[in-house]
Amino acid sequence: MASVLEPSEPANGRRMIVAGGGTGGHLFPGIAVAQAFRARHPRNHVLFVNAGRPLEKDVLTRLGWPFETIRIEGLKGRGVWNQIRALFKLPWAIWRSRQIITTYSPDAVLGVGGYSAGPVVLAAWLSGIPTVLHEQNQLPGMTNRMLRRIVRRVYLSFADRSGRFATDKTILTGNPVRDEILKLGAHAQRPDKPEAFTVLILGGSQGAHAINQAMVEALAHIAGAPGLRVVHQTGREDEGYVSQAYAEAGTSAVVQAFFNDMAERYRQADVIVCRAGATTVAEITIVGRAAIFVPFPHAADDHQTSNAQALVEAGAAQMIRQADLNGTLLAEAIMALMHDHAKRSAMAAKALTLGHPDAAQAIVRDIYRLLETNPDGQTG
Repeated sequence: MASVLEPSEPANGRRMIVAGGGTGGHLFPGIAVAQAFRARHPRNHVLFVNAGRPLEKDVLTRLGWPFETIRIEGLKGRGVWNQIRALFKLPWAIWRSRQIITTYSPDAVLGVGGYSAGPVVLAAWLSGIPTVLHEQNQLPGMTNRMLRRIVRRVYLSFADRSGRFATDKTILTGNPVRDEILKLGAHAQRPDKPEAFTVLILGGSQGAHAINQAMVEALAHIAGAPGLRVVHQTGREDEGYVSQAYAEAGTSAVVQAFFNDMAERYRQADVIVCRAGATTVAEITIVGRAAIFVPFPHAADDHQTSNAQALVEAGAAQMIRQADLNGTLLAEAIMALMHDHAKRSAMAAKALTLGHPDAAQAIVRDIYRLLETNPDGQTG
């Protein structure tokens, strides 16, 4: 990777660091804000700083975004020894973050959650750089809870039911969605193939073994359905056996570990079976599709269930808890929606009403307001 740490600032442009990531749920909203920030001025520049996990490296490299990495590990849900080891790495991570900030000289730092956001946002605050956060989930993550007192602003995807954030710092923006999904938006009409019914199965950026296994079991009940077509993101570990199961069942399917063309996959879908990560939930409200959520039960504070519940209560989605998930139940849910076009359409229309297509632009506008209030980057 070419060096991106030139100290000179582009004339009439701004520089921003997007800190954090680890999963697509943190990374993709950061990319959405970066796209809106860069679109604001041709000389604006964005640098991503994260822990350098494979997903982060793969996606950012493919999209052409510059990034730097810090060595940092998470604390929550780990054994005592691993927590101690992670704490010993923290001072180095803060030092490395300050080094990046000093050299890159950003006008603002946006934390998008994930443990790698912590040292970067803290280092920016210590350096007098305006700092802001975006919280994707209904229940805030540990990193954002720890940083909430030192940042200038917290942008929320959902109304703050937890009461964890000071109301004078928060703005309800919704969850930023990438340009390619926004462009699809309300024009996300299915291809003109009335005889086909496409089920899109997404397990998040890492795949979801429980959903994969349930869908394989469901094939015994739905394989003969006329016009059924499945598009299935499995994650790397399950791709082979899931692909073989569709072939043996004689079901038309596209199976991949990870999809890079999500806009097209959404466009083709009639029903989406997926986890309830904040990014997936937000994208469904932009493209308007009926969804069956299977929240990941081990997510921090069970925030995926809270994310899903927001759409379920609005009549925009259904939810199957993983503890209840099996092939028979999943097959019944899919077939019921397949045969009830009116219900499917009503769910999709309701999902569209919950979307925030201007979330990224709203965040960028507010960051600019903060910078204009403190043009020298001094907090106050």
